[in-house]
Amino acid sequence: MRTKTLKKNKVSVITLGCSKNLFDSEVLMGQLRANKLDVDHDRDDSDAAIVVINTCGFIDNAKQESIDTILDYAGAKKRGEIEKLFVTGCLSERYKDDLERDIPEVDAYFGTRDLPRLVKALGADYKHELVGERLITTPRHYAYFKISEGCDRPCSFCAIPLMRGKHVSTPIEELVNEAKRLAAAGTRELLLIAQDSTYYGLDLYGKRRLADLLRALSDVPGIGWIRLHYAFPAGFPTDVLDVMAERPNICKYLDMPLQHVSDKMLASMRRGTTKAKTGELISMIRDKVPGIALRTTLIAGYPGETIEDHEEALNWVHETRFDRLGVFQYSHEENTHAYTLSDDLPAKEKKRRAEAIMAVQQPISLALNAARVGKTLKVLIDRKEGKHFIGRTEQDSPEVDNEVLIPAVKDYLRIGDFADIKITGAEEYDLVGESA
Repeated sequence: MRTKTLKKNKVSVITLGCSKNLFDSEVLMGQLRANKLDVDHDRDDSDAAIVVINTCGFIDNAKQESIDTILDYAGAKKRGEIEKLFVTGCLSERYKDDLERDIPEVDAYFGTRDLPRLVKALGADYKHELVGERLITTPRHYAYFKISEGCDRPCSFCAIPLMRGKHVSTPIEELVNEAKRLAAAGTRELLLIAQDSTYYGLDLYGKRRLADLLRALSDVPGIGWIRLHYAFPAGFPTDVLDVMAERPNICKYLDMPLQHVSDKMLASMRRGTTKAKTGELISMIRDKVPGIALRTTLIAGYPGETIEDHEEALNWVHETRFDRLGVFQYSHEENTHAYTLSDDLPAKEKKRRAEAIMAVQQPISLALNAARVGKTLKVLIDRKEGKHFIGRTEQDSPEVDNEVLIPAVKDYLRIGDFADIKITGAEEYDLVGESA
């Protein structure tokens, strides 16, 4: 039984998964808003009659969260709490037939490349002239900025090419125009995302042009920070480092998932590199961009990973001293090359190995943070929580990296502004500071 009056032409969009999914939801909402439809995002108290769930199909935990969310809203539809339910995104792209059979309460399922069809199903007209425009869901001062879709890499463990297709770069001119629109609306930080950002340009221009793109975006007035995510180590375009070093508004920050260091594991993962080449690349990055924050992610418990492989990774993390590090427990994904291998480690052991890697990283993070005490850093103020303003340094991306806590009783800071903050304290994953 309904407990509230539903708005017939209102759409509630639920986003699960990564920042690339969030970007897609923002594009969808931009289309709906242009069609004069009311729309909200991730609201538990929504009065929308129509719900769209943008799903993730990356690893087991993400898939289960997506399925549970679909089931929750299918139940809500049965109870009359919503009228229509649509599902889109990676899980829907990958398992559409199974989902249609198992959860028939959903009105329609759409894949990752079905935006025009989804817009039409929602009673709107897809507007081609809106390409590049979207309804931002992040705080106005930063925005995720997708520069390409899909991936051509053959990584054995990854199902993204199955869900997102081949790599397709967005032309530089379109991206610059989008950056100008965002800057005019108050965006100060662009968070560049892609399945593989360093492949950018090969399909359009016949060569890698990420460095050219960075220069062009750097020239957009009003953009204070440009942050690069999801670089691939094999074939890394080193001219990107020159641009980072020369342009002050390109953050000295690089998110480069390396996944492992054992040559045996790298070969099985089809990463196209070796431990020696990875070490040379890291040294070159740090030499060319002094002070750069290097973030990586690793996989624990990949098929065939021995104790020796795991210990090699532990020692490497200790020696390399990454500024930021995260770990995924291996997920055995259907239709990937690694699915033909034996998933030979129990979940408990994968978890133990992931925790062991983070136990090595924790004192490294604390020591690096402690070295910043007494320094004055440029901080972007993201929000206010309780008695603190919360911000980030050039070396930190939203959601995944460190934050700076500034007592609100001593300082008044405006959200979305850059501020000079003197660091007065440090913890493993956070800093404390005050206005300089």
